[in-house]
Amino acid sequence: MKKNQYAIVDIETTGGNASGSRITEIAIIIHDGQKIIDRFETLVNPEKEIPVPIFALTGINNEMVRHAPIFDDIAEQVHGLLNERIFVAHNVNFDYSFVRHQLEQAGFKWTARKLCTVRAARKIKPGLASYSLGNLCRSLDIPLENRHRAGGDAEATAVLFSRLMEWDNDGILAQMLKKTAQDQRLPPNLPPQDFEQLPDKPGVYYFYNEARKVIYVGKAINLKKRVASHFSGHNVKPQRQHFLREIHGISFEVCATELMALLLECAEIKKLWPAYNTALKRFESKFGLYEYEARNGYRYLAIGKASKFQRCIETFNAEYDGIHLLRNLAEQFEIDHRFCQYGRAQQAEGLPRTSRDNLPDLEQHNLQVAHALDFLSKNRPSFAIIDKGRNDDERSCIWVENGHFYGMGYIASEVGLADISEIRDYVTAYRSNPYIMQLIQAFTQKYPRKVIYPQSLSAS
Repeated sequence: MKKNQYAIVDIETTGGNASGSRITEIAIIIHDGQKIIDRFETLVNPEKEIPVPIFALTGINNEMVRHAPIFDDIAEQVHGLLNERIFVAHNVNFDYSFVRHQLEQAGFKWTARKLCTVRAARKIKPGLASYSLGNLCRSLDIPLENRHRAGGDAEATAVLFSRLMEWDNDGILAQMLKKTAQDQRLPPNLPPQDFEQLPDKPGVYYFYNEARKVIYVGKAINLKKRVASHFSGHNVKPQRQHFLREIHGISFEVCATELMALLLECAEIKKLWPAYNTALKRFESKFGLYEYEARNGYRYLAIGKASKFQRCIETFNAEYDGIHLLRNLAEQFEIDHRFCQYGRAQQAEGLPRTSRDNLPDLEQHNLQVAHALDFLSKNRPSFAIIDKGRNDDERSCIWVENGHFYGMGYIASEVGLADISEIRDYVTAYRSNPYIMQLIQAFTQKYPRKVIYPQSLSAS
């Protein structure tokens, strides 16, 4: 009979994540599906200071918990109340993560089926302005006393749970309790339809916060499986807990190939700089080749630190690579070294600063710099990558121009091209960067037959 019973739980804590915070109060109400059959409630000594903002929210201070039992002292009783019962809470993953984590620390291995009353209310009573416990109680005329205390919130959640059972004419709660139900793993603020619409195809997905700002961009070979993987497992680290709570929406864009998904992910991260995308930062180019004109009219070439706010001619992962390129350009086009700035190496090697003595002819010098930059631009290959489309009626295309990613898109299968360079008219332009070009170069080495150069269309 125990498996048909529900443990309705509410806790108060010292903070927002289970790994770094502790429970200060817990209330458990046992419900048999028709009525309440048992109650348990106690303050808990968290064995750490309660922050002032938490005291302001809950009213629980250090003095109140000083002589309360520590969690280890009540762990066996809590485990007995929860074991083999369905765990019910408002925003269930928050309470569940704390209780499971502290039970594990006390030596009790425990898992349970979960039911989230936020998600259940969204399904059974759709269209309400807010699904926070306080607003739901006001909307549904449910008494709520001792707000932000475990006993008061648990009592209100128990009444809400009973009402939801009464209103559930479509068997929604039974569906949610199936072990395979995806709902129970979704973040509390994510509409289920946002997840359900994800296809089993490659592409890029976007997570949004409540203000509809993109907070994470990711790529996937299978969009539905990849997004689901974000919500699986039992990770109590604060960054992941905050991340899941912030997800209020998902959108996606299907891509024909994994390469296109990789390129779009990278381009979108560079464009949007989402708060939770950190992995690509290690691929950021650290140095760049810059060109500028001084007040005396002479054009300079310089190697310096890369910046998001300055456009550079070329970027480099290592300062040495930039210096090597600039020295070669200076020698090849006979550019006076006094007009080449070699970054930190200039100071180390004592290269001379520009002086007014024996300066080259201004017009001739600037022309030599222009020729060097023109060579640098045109001495890089232009080519297309042609691959399968999102369906049989199109092909995907990626265009690289003068060694830089220009853009990508799709072209109808029946379209004929006089020259492959015409593809640039069919693609959406994106900004290039060294990491994108690394991805493209790795692909061209692995799949050379998919690469087409200008004037070689007949060979394809």
